[in-house]
Amino acid sequence: MTTTHVLLVRLAAPLQSWGVASRFSHRDSHVRPTKSAVVGLCAAALGRDRTDPVDDLAALVFGVRADHPGTPVRDYHTVGAGRFPLRPRDVITDHRRAAAVARSMEAADGPGFGHHELAGWYGAPKKITADPVSGALVSAELSRAAMITERWYLSDAAFVVGLQHEDRALLEEIAYALEHPKQLLWLGRKSCPPSGTLAAEILTGTIAEAFAAKRLLPGPDGPDPDGPDPDTSGGRRPWAWIQAPSGTRGATQVNDQPVSFDPARRAHATRWETRTRVTIAPTATEWDIIP
Repeated sequence: MTTTHVLLVRLAAPLQSWGVASRFSHRDSHVRPTKSAVVGLCAAALGRDRTDPVDDLAALVFGVRADHPGTPVRDYHTVGAGRFPLRPRDVITDHRRAAAVARSMEAADGPGFGHHELAGWYGAPKKITADPVSGALVSAELSRAAMITERWYLSDAAFVVGLQHEDRALLEEIAYALEHPKQLLWLGRKSCPPSGTLAAEILTGTIAEAFAAKRLLPGPDGPDPDGPDPDTSGGRRPWAWIQAPSGTRGATQVNDQPVSFDPARRAHATRWETRTRVTIAPTATEWDIIP
């Protein structure tokens, strides 16, 4: 049997957001990190461009243990409303605004652009494109109504990700890059930087064995010295989702297997995973990390 190795990665921060089917007006978050997001995290740490192949990283067997699932948080946004000083592009690309400001600026004193506001006019022209006939810049959307959006996050969550592969050198390269990243890293969204150590250690074996061999991560408030040992038989057994071969009994399909991160041809495929409770072994080791 071929020997495999597992890199354990700690993903913890005040906020995380792992989008699955996000759109502009509604940015959701999965209840746990996705394989696509974690592979993207590793690719960024390694300094890869979005157009670079990710076959070697996509071949990693993926698993995640939810030590602290966190609390869903909804962030309410309004976009595109509010008055602001006029800019030349606002007049050039919006004929209705140009007509209104021509009348208004006749009675105004001082410079017009950068100082003058139109009473009752809100927002800015959207979807600026060149007119196919004249070549002039025009707006395809003149609406000034504010857009209401919502963004979902996980608050105070902490996950352990397992990346399994036969090539220990590849895992060592990823581990080094996560602690010395060539690009900025975030947990699903740019407003969610990771806290503390990411790369923990590399263990020999499978993801299931590695998850059982490490104690639970400290919670957002740290361990409770007066509380029960979370790893005893009567303690909490966290959920884990571990990638499995196609058609494995009890496995379900998830569509987060990265194929390409190229913005022009971004694509994902289906993979299989099992959901199970993890029993922490009595001999499990503590974390040697910076929280």
